[in-house]
Amino acid sequence: MNWLFLAVAIVAEVIATSALKASEGFSKLVPSTLVVVGYGIAFYMLSRVLSAIPVGIAYAIWSGAGIVLVSLVGLFFYKQRLDFPAMLGIALIIAGVVVMQVFSKTSAH
Repeated sequence: MNWLFLAVAIVAEVIATSALKASEGFSKLVPSTLVVVGYGIAFYMLSRVLSAIPVGIAYAIWSGAGIVLVSLVGLFFYKQRLDFPAMLGIALIIAGVVVMQVFSKTSAH
């Protein structure tokens, strides 16, 4: 169940961050509401996860997945292209999360 809560936290954070750009400095009501509600859900769900998954592991997965997904939202919805160094950096983040999950004894499986 904790992994489901973490997934919900990640999706909510990605929605909130994506809406943050669309809110245009909190000048648009609907995107601004999505920001507040999305971050509220994200932090609530993340707080639930931390009762079972170590904070470093949970935050690494949450932020790493968020970076990748927000980058994809930027690409598909805002037409923001990433150059090679940015894509390499994202690949290293993904690799770091995989290494933590596969090889770390700290990770809660």
